[in-house]
Amino acid sequence: MTGAANLGDVFAAHAASDRIAVVDLFRPDAPKTLSYRALDAACGAVAAGLGARGLGPGDRVAICALNRHEYLAALFGAMRAGCVPVMVNVKLPAETVRFIVADSGAKLVFADGGFAERRRETGIDGPPAVSFDDPGPDGFAAMAAGAPAPSVRPAPGAIAEQPYTSGSTGRPKGVLLDHAGQCWMVDRLVASRGLTADDASAVSAPLYHKNALLAVKSALAAGGRVALFARFDAAQYVRAIGAARLTMLTGVPTMYALILREEALLRSTDLSSVRACSMGSAPASDSLLDGLAEAFPGAALHLNYGVTEGGPILFSWTHPDGLPRPRTSVGYPLDGVEIGLVGGPGPDRGTLRVRSPGVMAGYHNMPEETAKRLVDGWFDTGDVLSRDAEGWYYFVGRADDMFVTGGENVYPGVVESLLERHPGIRQAVVVAAPHALKAHVPVAFVVPREPGSVDEEAVKRFALANGPAYAHPRRVWLVDELPLSGTNKIDRRLLAARAAAAVTT
Repeated sequence: MTGAANLGDVFAAHAASDRIAVVDLFRPDAPKTLSYRALDAACGAVAAGLGARGLGPGDRVAICALNRHEYLAALFGAMRAGCVPVMVNVKLPAETVRFIVADSGAKLVFADGGFAERRRETGIDGPPAVSFDDPGPDGFAAMAAGAPAPSVRPAPGAIAEQPYTSGSTGRPKGVLLDHAGQCWMVDRLVASRGLTADDASAVSAPLYHKNALLAVKSALAAGGRVALFARFDAAQYVRAIGAARLTMLTGVPTMYALILREEALLRSTDLSSVRACSMGSAPASDSLLDGLAEAFPGAALHLNYGVTEGGPILFSWTHPDGLPRPRTSVGYPLDGVEIGLVGGPGPDRGTLRVRSPGVMAGYHNMPEETAKRLVDGWFDTGDVLSRDAEGWYYFVGRADDMFVTGGENVYPGVVESLLERHPGIRQAVVVAAPHALKAHVPVAFVVPREPGSVDEEAVKRFALANGPAYAHPRRVWLVDELPLSGTNKIDRRLLAARAAAAVTT
């Protein structure tokens, strides 16, 4: 147990240690290590610096930067001061960044050195910025070198952090997560995943994303090391496994698929330290899991399901009765997490609702949207899951991705998993394309395993032979790679736009 009341103190039990807390790979050719003692001092100094600027409990502080150790000091330091960090996706259009900063009411922005220039070029206005790259008296280095301040003890229900959703179904929404719920969540993750001070975790997803945030907090709470990448690069990631003796790998399926393409590097790298590969945010195919099992024979493969508003993680890798976890299950409910499946054909399949101490307090400045999605503490995820007789859960599809063709529901993830069983297919993405008679039909973008290993007709025949006819892709485009979003997930909206343009021209 962390014993923390303030989420900024989640690694307090190790604060006096000289063990390495962070391996900062912001500059891969010159990695920087930071001990727990040094990280704790920087966080305390940031808290004091914010207090000296008149900022305190409830004040929003935006962070607009790539992953680096300064980001962590700003994140934890802001929470120690009682401020609420707002983690901003640096890859968003200037208009959206401007909206998030204004909507949150941020009074200060921590940022990379390029933020000031971006502000001038795009007209982003608002609060003053403290640059991570400014060595002067007004820069971050000076703030982080000052005398520390004690952590604020949060009031009951006090908000700890305010990440923003992607805005795929409208404007980005600020998610209000409180100190007590997030400390509870970290404790559950450390215990359920058996994290220890001997673990070294890789974090290459951006820190504004739920997966990266929770991975960092739980790794540090356990006293382990975090290898922090500024951005995902498959070759750099593989090299770091051997150099830093990483034990816990995290990422989304697309990242793992790119890692497996580094075949020569994987063969020449000692991968024996890896004990777990954890992935979430999208379904993983049997083909991908087979490839990972071959590349990392000593590692357990774990699929995760999480949603920012839900805390974010809802499921454990283990069963209370010690039953083995099915390969494609996202897990068994964490102790203290209540799960409901509603609106489905039966009690074991439906739209997921969740209630736990980690569930959000609401959406920032959006009372009507909060009331729609959060009722009596139950959050409606909008995602469809199923449950087997032993209580294991399985991700079926995101409600936003599901589409109807000729009266039949099609979940793209199900079709993608089917296609990726073809020996000639490395990756497949299925999206909806407009159709005059059926409203929509499935189409696919496919990355062949080798040049010439598959063609459009072979993909269609395989889908028809192994799945329902209505779900087979009517068009197939063979591509060398798939476009990624800022969180390294496949950019489905871009592919859907490409498909719509192709079928209507």
